[in-house]
Amino acid sequence: MVERVLDATFGALADPSRRAILHDLRRGERRITELARPFPVSLNAVSKHVKVLERAGLVRRRVVGRDHFIALVPTHLRDASRWIDDYRAFWEPRLDALEAILRDG
Repeated sequence: MVERVLDATFGALADPSRRAILHDLRRGERRITELARPFPVSLNAVSKHVKVLERAGLVRRRVVGRDHFIALVPTHLRDASRWIDDYRAFWEPRLDALEAILRDG
């Protein structure tokens, strides 16, 4: 289960447009039309990006009438951050030791 969540999270984060959408959502919930404004693509294209983010569990959609509001859901981002931190904790001391060996000969 955890692997699937990480795969979906990192897959969603692999696209710069989706990262930009997440960045914008840090300021709070936005209408999908607001999210689409900065992009030189159609609203439909942005909606597809949002759907990828939804499937990854990174955002949630709230529909009010004809308006679709999108909000950040940070849970899976925190999980990915913890996964990265675990690997950082493993590799940093080893890379620091290697750097010292290479530097000091």
